[in-house]
Amino acid sequence: MLWLLPWKATASKQSLDSSQLPDSFAAYADRQRLEWLQVANGAVMTFIRLQAGAFLLVFFALGAMAAPLNIHQTGFKPAANGYPAGWSVWSARTEIAPKTFIDTTHFRTGPGSLAIGGNSNSAEYGGWEYLASGIAPGHWYRFAAYYRSAGLQSLASQVVTRLDWRTADGKLAGQPDYPYATTPEGEWTRISLDVPAPESAASVKIELYLANAPQATLWWDDISIEEIPDPGPRQVTVATVKFQPRDTHSAEENLGQFLALIDRDVPAKTDLILLPEGMTATGTGKQDAEMAEPVPGPTTDRLGEVARRRHAYIVAGIYEREGPAVYNTAIFLDREGRLIGKYRKVYLPREEVEAGLTPGNDLPVFRTDFGKVGIMICWDVEYADPARALALKGAEIILLPAADGNATLIKARAIENHAFLVSSTYGKSSLILDPNGEVLADATQDGTVAIARIDLNRRYDDAWLGNMHERFMKELRLDLSVK
Repeated sequence: MLWLLPWKATASKQSLDSSQLPDSFAAYADRQRLEWLQVANGAVMTFIRLQAGAFLLVFFALGAMAAPLNIHQTGFKPAANGYPAGWSVWSARTEIAPKTFIDTTHFRTGPGSLAIGGNSNSAEYGGWEYLASGIAPGHWYRFAAYYRSAGLQSLASQVVTRLDWRTADGKLAGQPDYPYATTPEGEWTRISLDVPAPESAASVKIELYLANAPQATLWWDDISIEEIPDPGPRQVTVATVKFQPRDTHSAEENLGQFLALIDRDVPAKTDLILLPEGMTATGTGKQDAEMAEPVPGPTTDRLGEVARRRHAYIVAGIYEREGPAVYNTAIFLDREGRLIGKYRKVYLPREEVEAGLTPGNDLPVFRTDFGKVGIMICWDVEYADPARALALKGAEIILLPAADGNATLIKARAIENHAFLVSSTYGKSSLILDPNGEVLADATQDGTVAIARIDLNRRYDDAWLGNMHERFMKELRLDLSVK
């Protein structure tokens, strides 16, 4: 055994050399070496397999994490707890809980919709909830759902849809969002919202409620939320003029002075140019009715040439004649110089009534290639309902050609309707305001132009109140009579 000890001692320092051993042990040593190599080989292969398995697990886990969220649910069926998988019901108190059930007789796509009944309770408030995980902070999502109803008095306030964002540990992430855009599709109505997730969001609770509708039933179906590409900015360059012609004698002379100012001070690639109220008559010393013209007519033709040449939308105030009626009108020309619409002033001050003008009876919203635009004229700003109506119809920019105006009220109309507001006046200043009423640009000197580049996709969120434009669209009590 003495000869074996040195081999043991050196085996840890150098590889085994069977030629150093007696012949009786050489074969034994070779076998031991082979066995050790096989064991080592097996260990290495096992390690490689484990590592490969771990890699695949990580790979698939990362793949699952990276997959964009895309949930679409219809054909609701009860699980063991009586609710569809993942769904629960909520109300603030048991005594105001609505009746919630799965209705297999009213549905849009697959048998089974999420139904809510008012339970003959005027205090009723609540409904269905679903927690969707896999939200990526800062990414954009499109929520959509379809509903139909019976017995509702106010769709806007009694059909409540809310996205309640949550962090990974279940806490609130930012403020809730309120889908509000609706599109009727037969017996059903689609409600939707494109929205970015707050920076700390990891999930979102979809809340579908019925509010204070004792005799109503509300059905929900085809409920979806999916990740969409970031829409990016939707930028619009707006120019508004502050200029009053003086001692002129005709609409043509006025128009020539306005166009000279545009050519001088409005930059190329401006998207929208606003001119003031009654621009063809001011400074001429003539009565409004004397300056009235048909629409379309000479002024629309001449402004149309400028709009086409500059590839810009133009809105301008003129006096319009149709039969015996004379209207205080704003004309709207597109980038090709075509007349796409007009607005007739709804609220006339007593001076215009006494001059024989006729009020308009509509508050249209115009669709452009950058968004929706509404128009008011001067005295309209004294009343809350014109701007409100335009905002409810989707106007993102409200234009106000005016002779002058109360700057406080002009700012108030922007703030209360959460829309951009642009005024063009002969008075103190022509303004471009953001939805918070902040001045983005103003022109205070006669013969000048205010210019601003605005982003219609920018969200004006309040840290505590959330997005007030969404809340305005959902919370405004249009069901209450003002008479």
